[in-house]
Amino acid sequence: MKTYCHSRRTKNTRHLPQELIIQILLRLPVKSLVRFKCVCKSWLSLISDSHFSLSHFEQTATRTERLVFFEPSAMEVRSIDFNAPLYDDSASAVLNLNFLPPKPYDVRIRGSCRGFVLLECCQSLWMWNPSTGVHKQLSSSPIMPKDPMLLTFLFGFGYDPSTDDYLVVKVLRMAFSCVSANRVEIFSVRANAWKEIEGINFSYLNCFNDIKVGLLFNGALHWLVDRYDLGKNVIVVFDLRKRSFSEISLPRDFEWDYNTFDLVVLGKIPSLCVVGCCSPAELWVMEEYKDHSSWTKTIVVSVDDIPTKYFSPICSTKCNDIVGIDGSTGLAKCSDKGKVQEQRYWSSSYTSEVAVYKENLVTLLSQRRSCFSPYRLQVAVYIESLL
Repeated sequence: MKTYCHSRRTKNTRHLPQELIIQILLRLPVKSLVRFKCVCKSWLSLISDSHFSLSHFEQTATRTERLVFFEPSAMEVRSIDFNAPLYDDSASAVLNLNFLPPKPYDVRIRGSCRGFVLLECCQSLWMWNPSTGVHKQLSSSPIMPKDPMLLTFLFGFGYDPSTDDYLVVKVLRMAFSCVSANRVEIFSVRANAWKEIEGINFSYLNCFNDIKVGLLFNGALHWLVDRYDLGKNVIVVFDLRKRSFSEISLPRDFEWDYNTFDLVVLGKIPSLCVVGCCSPAELWVMEEYKDHSSWTKTIVVSVDDIPTKYFSPICSTKCNDIVGIDGSTGLAKCSDKGKVQEQRYWSSSYTSEVAVYKENLVTLLSQRRSCFSPYRLQVAVYIESLL
């Protein structure tokens, strides 16, 4: 990059040090960096470099969270800045999913992790980066075709930092059976292979035919399930690094309905959201992770002003407002005191698919460069020294 200083007699050209350029670029948002790839070949090379993208992702100040929102009736997918007013059209953009087969209403979100969204379409899984459009179809499980009576009832998508690997987790059970699940399988993106975890004895069921998507927090996936042998609901936790399961008990002091409550992460605190179709939506926060005694009811949202009488939180804004879905195709925003502030609806007979993702430039494991030119190696070493 060059800067020009003009005078009456001479024109001097000054170059910014490469180290300073890198520091500046590392602090810019993803949207700007995508545009800046067109400035020159050296910037294209630098911004496309895997070391740069990972370093940029680790910069907390540059992380921007957005919603990916499927509008089946309009046959489109939108990226929404949930910090802006819901009716601000300039805060949303239409995304391209032309790598998928047609029929967008068959697309389901199965998780979100480190800027990637896991999509399921026509029985195939895809990792997709909404920020850059990078995508990859994952290999099919070898277990499912062998036994068509097996049904997936828990789904999860996460990341294991100890191996720098994205993982897909599926828990399966026999169809038309009330016995425990008998298959747990994991897909490793790095190894590009599925592996079954043996010796797992489950006492959990999903009371309905829908697939529960795991909540990713603190290096683990969390699901609300029915502990059928004890006749109660619990949170089952899968540690992505240890590859092991554990449980978290629910708060004692609320009346639950399995079909109307779910888990959500607001900020850095894992929260249990209890949603009543005809009663106020209650938000319980676990102040100390895995400490059952730390569950605290913090917010009660009146659903009287929402036509569907339903509010399920998705995320919180920088101003601590809470954004959620109405159980159909609408979004609603309420204050941290529980008062509904604004709503936006799309007329459709389908329910919407929504997920939070972090904007980033991170590429898929198979697309990361392992060989560098001397220039790139020098840049990579300097970036690592900044961390």
